[in-house]
Amino acid sequence: MLQRFSVSMEKELLEMFDHYLAERKYSNRSEAVRDLIRKAFVREEWDRDAIVIGVVTLVYDHHMSLLHDRLTELQHKYYHLITSSTHVHMDHDNCLEVTIVKGKASQVQELADQLIALRGVKDGKLTMSSTGGHLH
Repeated sequence: MLQRFSVSMEKELLEMFDHYLAERKYSNRSEAVRDLIRKAFVREEWDRDAIVIGVVTLVYDHHMSLLHDRLTELQHKYYHLITSSTHVHMDHDNCLEVTIVKGKASQVQELADQLIALRGVKDGKLTMSSTGGHLH
């Protein structure tokens, strides 16, 4: 059941918030506030080293010698964190690897950092999320 409450803020901050809403296509302030609060709780889970879920996205040059072997080696080392992995050949030179990970936040971050730091990785990102147990 939804509960109503009010929020007071400076005019300039409200204008910035309304601009934020418009850019992200929110239909109302309430949904945006709920999303921001949920995101704060997700960050808190990561800060507490809770069990979390995330996605590691890598774009890399598949011509880099030993890169594929190193990726595979790290994925096997951290197999207990990896739920799924998908590999896409984007063009003649570049591949996209998307790996879904779940585990203690510090271990997930450690794996992501090591993957992203590999020589030949052109772009890498860890998208952090929650297992959703306490979010409504």
